[in-house]
Amino acid sequence: MATSVRAKRDDSPPPAAPPVSPGSRRRRSSRGRLRSTLHRWDIKATPYVFIAPFFLTFAAFGLFPLIYTGWLSLNRVELGGDPSWKGLENYTDLATSEFFWNALLNTFTIGVISTVPQLLMALGLAHLLNYKLRGRGFFRVAILAPYATSIAAATLVFAQLFNTDYGMINGLLGWVGIDPVDWETSKWPAQIAISVIVTWRWTGYNALIYLAAMQAVPQDLYEAASLDGASRLRQFISVTIPSIRPTILFTVIVSTIGATQLFGEPMLYGGSVGISGGSGNQFQTLSLLMYEKGWVTGALGQASAIAWVMLLLLLLIGGVQALVSRRDRTKPRGSTS
Repeated sequence: MATSVRAKRDDSPPPAAPPVSPGSRRRRSSRGRLRSTLHRWDIKATPYVFIAPFFLTFAAFGLFPLIYTGWLSLNRVELGGDPSWKGLENYTDLATSEFFWNALLNTFTIGVISTVPQLLMALGLAHLLNYKLRGRGFFRVAILAPYATSIAAATLVFAQLFNTDYGMINGLLGWVGIDPVDWETSKWPAQIAISVIVTWRWTGYNALIYLAAMQAVPQDLYEAASLDGASRLRQFISVTIPSIRPTILFTVIVSTIGATQLFGEPMLYGGSVGISGGSGNQFQTLSLLMYEKGWVTGALGQASAIAWVMLLLLLLIGGVQALVSRRDRTKPRGSTS
């Protein structure tokens, strides 16, 4: 009897919900739409909030100075004076200035004789460190030590080594019967000395980049080449170099950009005449010429024009890199051309 009563009681319909007024229903619907809208805005806006500090910092310290420098390059600006509009006259003056073309040529030559040996030696060091050598961890740290050395310390030491009167380099050359070289006032010896400083500082850094790329090359390729009878040199030329080609292109571009902006080494190497690139402007780079125009002669408009010319050169280098990278991506696999 109790079971049947409980069953009847369980089968009874639930109590009816209290009626909802139309105003309460509209308020609930409005709150639901508001929460949905806020959720969508939160998903879309949160990433931009996180990256906003970078863009604000870049706008304040990167974009604004760039635009302002471009405006200055179109004006005659002297230290302590008001700017006056000149249009493209600063750029046309550069086109007819022998100092500008001399600095541009010096930048190119120093860049070539420092970048090419630097990257070749970095490739060789990375290839050696890629093998299982005893103490290779120590050698990997040791080759990075020049990069950690300050520009001032490294340049001052090499300036003493290349000193014309009592430098160690001329002493070693004298032992083999070579007359002393004027490493300071002669054009090519001075540029070679500066290039040695740049090469010494950056070779280890590039070697570690190459080493990281080499360690990502599949070992199956080396095993297949070894089975075909390829020597280690042939494996390096036919397997390693093509596999790390994008990395090599990256280091070439970065080194070229660094050579275009070369400033500290030639300025410190020249001593009292470092700003002018030596007594005869024999190693004055674009960065040194820009500094001299802006802060020695006070022609900020011309200095700004040089800065924009350097920017256009870097953009041109970046465009070449993009074209070469696109060519490598679109080239059929297995093609050697």
